[in-house]
Amino acid sequence: MLLDLLKHRRAVRHFDADKPLDSATVRHCLEQAQLAPSSSNLQLYEFYHITGKATLEALATACLSQQAATTATQMVVFVCRQDLYRQRTQAMFALESENLRRHSPPDKLEKRLKANVGYYGKFLPFLYARDFGLLGPLRKVLFGTVALFRPMYRDCGEADIRVVVHKSCGLAAQTFMLAMSEAGYDTCPLEGLDSGRVKKILGLPRGAEINMIVACGIRKEGHGIWGDRQRLPFAEVYRERTD
Repeated sequence: MLLDLLKHRRAVRHFDADKPLDSATVRHCLEQAQLAPSSSNLQLYEFYHITGKATLEALATACLSQQAATTATQMVVFVCRQDLYRQRTQAMFALESENLRRHSPPDKLEKRLKANVGYYGKFLPFLYARDFGLLGPLRKVLFGTVALFRPMYRDCGEADIRVVVHKSCGLAAQTFMLAMSEAGYDTCPLEGLDSGRVKKILGLPRGAEINMIVACGIRKEGHGIWGDRQRLPFAEVYRERTD
């Protein structure tokens, strides 16, 4: 059950070096991670599955030598790739066009295909483009003007779109960690890291961004979990509107 997986998943700080992971199982968990929702289904991310000892050691140092990193038997680096927006929009345009042809009623197919051209062929490339930071303010002005007259998407600046890309990548990372929990494996998401060094280790281009690194292994009994899970009272975070 999902509740059992949620309770089992903890940020494990110390992995057992004598209990290796099956790389094929971790890869399968990453395949499941790709089922996570992604904004406009662009999947502007990459998963770097690290199993080699030398790279694991280099990444552990880049992760500030945290114990979760130094004891991990494998790692996955979740990388945001907004710089691939042109390739991904083109790929999804082609896939969605075929999807529409398979499932749309004949009388609505032409209209939906035309809308698909506008969305993946024009709107999304304009929304995700950076162009040295010049398009963000332009989008703000254009979308803000339209919003004066009707509801309109407003979070269209450079920082806004970057957040969208990282959210989609984060959803994939969370799905991966739950899949790992189902497989009987443990994880620890790491954000305390030197992103510049991580990018250099992996040979990533300038436009790539590190979302998080997930250390993987099997928890060392008596050491892996640091106490009980603590959460704020639910009333502190829950709000219901009944009007």
